[in-house]
Amino acid sequence: MSDIEIRKVTARIGAQISGVDISEPLDQETVTALRDALNVHKALVFDDVHLDDEGQQAFARHFGDLTTAHPTVPAVEGAPNVLPVDSERGRAANNWHTDVTFVLNPPQASTLRSITIPPYGGETLIASSAAAYRNLPEPLRLLADTLWAEHTNDYDYAVPEEEVDEEQAAQRARFTSIKYRTAHPVVRVHPLTGERGLFIGGFAQRIVGLSVSESRKVLDLLQAYVTRPENVLRHRWSPNQLVLFDNRITQHYAIDNYDGLPRRLNRVTVAGDVPVGIEGKESYSIQGDASHYTSVATYPTAA
Repeated sequence: MSDIEIRKVTARIGAQISGVDISEPLDQETVTALRDALNVHKALVFDDVHLDDEGQQAFARHFGDLTTAHPTVPAVEGAPNVLPVDSERGRAANNWHTDVTFVLNPPQASTLRSITIPPYGGETLIASSAAAYRNLPEPLRLLADTLWAEHTNDYDYAVPEEEVDEEQAAQRARFTSIKYRTAHPVVRVHPLTGERGLFIGGFAQRIVGLSVSESRKVLDLLQAYVTRPENVLRHRWSPNQLVLFDNRITQHYAIDNYDGLPRRLNRVTVAGDVPVGIEGKESYSIQGDASHYTSVATYPTAA
């Protein structure tokens, strides 16, 4: 095993990893050490990595089977598991979200690799939903424990019609070309650690059993705990970086603060398990089949 060094970036989320060359095949002891670090820190930053798309996929495969790039959005040409996160494709990531929660088993982990970095701005915020859950006052925690939310890729983005140009309309049509609705527990139990986290974000649009307006109030209240500054890692990208984050217990947000300059990251995600709430009940699909996008990972139940 390499002499892995782990340096915390903030108290609640994020660690800088050094002493391991992720462009090379990793032995099981190293993979286990990185998995353990991910369980603790939620997001891992690797500097000075020299990876192409194949290398990024090979690294991500150490953690499980890969998903294809996205259920509806095209992949990088010739690389069906790689999604270009590109400023030229619009600003769809400019909201707090967990990747692809509108399907039954969202990715367990995401990797982002810097390709083109603007000279300023373009940071990615990553928040610990486990810290958010721990922050909840007891009455709110008891309420959240009982709630389920419907997640969907087809919802009103609240963008005034006059601000949506033809290209943006085409992007939205492609994003919703297959419509998905899935019910997930608002409090998800992490399958490896047993830790609880708020599993909501931008695709969570309605609380089961509440009206849309009631749902919005409850979701906004809970979401405010996720995005507290002390729960957030603000990652400023540099060339040749890779960030690995646990998609089961984080949210992220790409800041549009770089004046439309070129910005490009490549994303590769690892297939995840079906979320489970605190009573052991699994998420359930309401609309849409994502079997073309992802296999289902399975784990022994966490203690």
